Amino acid sequence: MGDPPLAPRVEFLWWNGCPSWDQALSELRELMGELGLDPAAVQLHLIETETSAARNDFVGSPTIRIDGTDVQEPGDQPTGLTCRVYKLRDGRISALPDSDDVREALIAAVGPSAPADEHEEADDGT
Repeated sequence: MGDPPLAPRVEFLWWNGCPSWDQALSELRELMGELGLDPAAVQLHLIETETSAARNDFVGSPTIRIDGTDVQEPGDQPTGLTCRVYKLRDGRISALPDSDDVREALIAAVGPSAPADEHEEADDGT
């Protein structure tokens, strides 16, 4: 009771055969920093085999999970060592997740104390 909210568990799953993983990791860490989260807290999981891909429900690189939930529901995409395809909010296809999807997942995991909500502080009448 009264403890600060726990930081979300942020997992980054990747395969080194996909060239977009480094940009996705950089953008994830940048978003975390903007929200007051420790960018170094990302748990990195290199997926190297088909067996590991199946065991980790890895549908492609990069995959970002916040508290165990994928930032974009993968639907019926099969697991495997492949580059992931994301659908952006504007309908385009991308090798990277939509930054708004990642931001919203992080904010939802942190709760109302996230820095993004600071502008909603109560007016103290002064």
